[in-house]
Amino acid sequence: MAVQKHKKSRSKRNMRRSHDKLSNNKILLINKKTGKKYLYHHMTDDGFYRGKHIINKLK
Repeated sequence: MAVQKHKKSRSKRNMRRSHDKLSNNKILLINKKTGKKYLYHHMTDDGFYRGKHIINKLK
């Protein structure tokens, strides 16, 4: 098993992890009925999910 000789500094560790961050590219879909944008795998503002009415939202 490989064992390092010296401890990696915080700087080198963070440089290695620089590619691990999450991207800000969120997938937005457009509601066919209202034309509003919503996040993928999320419910729309008016209570629809995958084309089915899930929750009655009171306004």
